[in-house]
Order: sequence, then C-alpha cells, then structure tokens
Amino acid sequence: LNEYLQRENISLMNILNDVYHTKEDHTLLVSNIFNNLKQFMEYDTEDIYKKTSECEKYLNTDKVYSRMTIESKELYRNKIIKKAGRKKISEYEYKKNRIDISSNEIFIADGTKNDAGSIIDLFSENNIVAITDPVYPVYRDTNIMFGRHKIIYLNCTEENNFIPQIPKEKVDMIYLCCPNNPTGAVLKAKDLQKWVNYAKENNSIILYDSVYESFITEPDVPHSIYEIEGAKEVAIEFRSFSKLAGFTGVRCSFMVIPNEVNLYNKSNEKVKIQNLWLRRQSSKFGGVSYITQRGAEAIYSEEGMKEVHNNVKYYLENGKYLKAELKKLGFTVYGGTNSPYLWVKVPKGET
Repeated sequence: LNEYLQRENISLMNILNDVYHTKEDHTLLVSNIFNNLKQFMEYDTEDIYKKTSECEKYLNTDKVYSRMTIESKELYRNKIIKKAGRKKISEYEYKKNRIDISSNEIFIADGTKNDAGSIIDLFSENNIVAITDPVYPVYRDTNIMFGRHKIIYLNCTEENNFIPQIPKEKVDMIYLCCPNNPTGAVLKAKDLQKWVNYAKENNSIILYDSVYESFITEPDVPHSIYEIEGAKEVAIEFRSFSKLAGFTGVRCSFMVIPNEVNLYNKSNEKVKIQNLWLRRQSSKFGGVSYITQRGAEAIYSEEGMKEVHNNVKYYLENGKYLKAELKKLGFTVYGGTNSPYLWVKVPKGET
C-alpha cells in the first residue's frame, strides 16, 4: 500500500497523521481506516485509488478541516510552547508590574528577528506600513521580501529628538521600537497614548519591539506598551531573552498577542490574530528546544534574576563611560541612558 501511495503521489498517509490527534467522530474515522488497511491490499489499483480519493475528499471538507485546525492549534499550544515557562513570564514581566497579560497570550519563539519577519504573513500585501527611520532593518527588509512596497518612513532626527510623528495618512501596520535601535530614544507614556489612539481610530496594528526594555532607567518610560490604556486592543509586543540574559546565540524570545487584538478582513469582519498566529506557527514553526526553554525559565529564579540584572547594569555602566569620554572629545552623543548602545553624530566632513 505504501509503495502504491508513493507511486501515485496520494497524500492519504500525511492526512492521517494530521488528523490523528483530532477527537470525536474523526478519531473513530481514523481508527476505522487503520483497521481496514489490510483490506486495501486486496483491492486492485482502481479500487484503491477510488477509496483513497474518497477518504481525501471527506477529510478535506470544511467541517473536518475546521476541526483539524482547532485541534492542531491546541496541539501546538500544549506540546510546543507549554514548557517555556509562559506562566513565569506572565507573572514576572507583566503581573508584577500590574499589567494584565495571561500565559495564553504569550507565544515562545526562537528570536525576535524570526517573529518580526513572520508576523507579516498574517497581513495583506496591500497593507500600508509605517516604519521609523532609522530602526532595526528587519522590519523594512522582510516587508519588501514579502512583496509589500507601500512603506511610509517616519523620520526620527536630531530636530525631533528621534521621536516618530503620527502620520497624516492612514496606515495599517505601525512598527515602533522602544528603546529604539539604534538611536536609544524612548517613547514616554503620552507619546505612546497618541499612537494607541491613532491605531484605534484607523483599525491599525502596532508592532511594538521592546527587546531592550530591561535597559530602561528613567521611571517615566513605560516598559511595555500595555501600560497604555487601550493598547491591548491594537498592539502586539516583541520581547527577547537575547538582551536580558545573553541568549543571542541560544535563541529564545516571546511575543504577546492579547485576546482583544483583531485584524479585519475584506468584509470588515474581525478576525482574532491569536487564531491566525497559532495556525501559522503550527504549519511553519518547529518550536524551541526543551533545553533552551528550561534555560529561559531559569532566568526567573531568584539567582537568575540577580545575575541578569547585574549583567544589564554592567552594560549600562559601559555605555555611560563611553558616552562621557566621547563627549569629552567633542562628539554629540545620544543613547546610553535607556540603552547599552550609543548614537554618535559624525562631525561634518568626516565619515
């Protein structure tokens, strides 16, 4: 039977594997098919083709596919990202700071670069994108690779203190990075509130990169966009263990997709981003290794938190020292207060 299926390129076995974890009548269906596989061997070629085609036709109906999708999402949630300590992330990163983010709104991944480049799969290529300039190049590059060319650049310059201004036109996707990479500029609560209000008025989604939030030292700078009223309806937040705990080569991060945030289809109907993301990840993402997830979980132990905070402090002290020395040499320097890196103005006529 296997030889025949391979020769005829029939995908029955793949479909059976996909459906294996489903419940109710579909489990019974799979059981019956396996019980009757021996009988298949007694059929001639035409009969086998007819029966396998009938199975595929049934399994591909909307009803069964819908069931497969639901079960596939639960399988992904429970078996791939459960071990990553989502509950500890929820408690230590959000609830301790009086932000109501539950563990089912947290999605573990192998780096923010991957998440930032993958989340765009959920959006139409016709969407208009707003990207701060300068900023992490992955935002722009991945959108162009996707085929999305309607990109508006929000100039962040010395004149506006590197703070992006609200666009006059309607945009669908907004990339904000705070603390900004590479300028080190930050958005205060009043700035973020303006962006959240704009997104709500225009059905826009804010893609908020806060991977350097652990380096924020000023008390009036939000560590999460969800500190802002209404943000859970319009924002997705990226976080990384690379900056907090030196996981750059190990690769582990997480993304927050609140239950309240939705996209709108062509009929202007709401579609839960969580459902779309689970479906996407179930098909395209293999998960984060167990040892990596346990390492990330260990960050939130008493010893782990002490070590990573000492590390952050060390990098901030380096930045502070470099900034002071560069200023002594006459350079104009930004950053280094809420970030470990500096944005240095090159003197005119020099490169």
